[in-house]
Amino acid sequence: MPAYSSALRSDDPPLLTAWSEATPQRGYVLATRLYPWFGWAAAVLCSLGLFVGLILAPTDPHQHEHYRIAFIHTPALWLSVVIYVATAVTAGYGLARRQRFLSMLASALAPTGAMFAFLALWTGSLWGKPIWGTWWVWEARLTAELLVLFLFLGYVALQEAIDDARRADRASGLLALVGAFGLPLLYFSVFRWSAMYGTAPHGLAAPGNLVVTAGLLLMGLGLFAYTVAATLARLRNVILKRERNSEWVARNFGARS
Repeated sequence: MPAYSSALRSDDPPLLTAWSEATPQRGYVLATRLYPWFGWAAAVLCSLGLFVGLILAPTDPHQHEHYRIAFIHTPALWLSVVIYVATAVTAGYGLARRQRFLSMLASALAPTGAMFAFLALWTGSLWGKPIWGTWWVWEARLTAELLVLFLFLGYVALQEAIDDARRADRASGLLALVGAFGLPLLYFSVFRWSAMYGTAPHGLAAPGNLVVTAGLLLMGLGLFAYTVAATLARLRNVILKRERNSEWVARNFGARS
C-alpha cells in the first residue's frame, strides 16, 4: 500500500488553501482523497436528473419528446465553456507564477472539456434533425461551440506533440489564453446574429415548470461533479507521469524509469 497519504501533515492548511498553494505531491494526495466522492455524487445526481428529465418532465407541446435531449445538451454546452475558461485561467496563472502544478491541472481539465464540447455538438445535431430537418446548419451557436471544440483539441494536441513539458505548457497555455479572449466576442456575436436573423432558440414549454428546472439543475450539478472527478483522476496520472523521477514518487511507488 503506497504511503502517499503521509504526504500531508496534521498542520497542513485547509483544502482550498492547499489547492491554491499546491505542489504536485500535495495535489496528488488531495486528488486521491477527493475524486471518489465527486464520482459517487456524479452518479447519484445524473441518475436523478435523467429520471426527472426522461420520466417525470412533461411533454413539450411544440417539440414533443424531442426536447428531452436538452437535459443533456444544455448542461454539456455550458460546462464546455466553463471548463475552457477554467483551463485558460489555470494555465495562464500557472505560466505567470511558474507553478508546475497549475499547468498540470489545466492539462487534466482539457480532455473533459473537449468531451463535453463534442457531446453538445452531437446532441445538438440529434435535437436539430427533427426541428430543422437537417443534422447541421452553419448557425452561429453551433459554429461557436465547434470553435470551442477546436480550441480544446488544439490545446490537447500541443500537449501531446511537444516532448518537453515546460514548452508544451507554454505553447498550450498561450493558445488557451488567446481563445479565452475571443470567447466573449464570439458569444456576443452569437446573440447579435440571433437577434438579426431570427435564429433565437425556442424556449422549452412552460419555462417555469419546476420539474423541468429541477431536471436541468440536477443534470448540471451531476455533470459538474463528473467533471471534477474525471479531472482529479486524470490529474493523478499527469502528476505521476511528470514527476516519475522525483524522490517522493520513488519513495512511495518505487523507482520509475
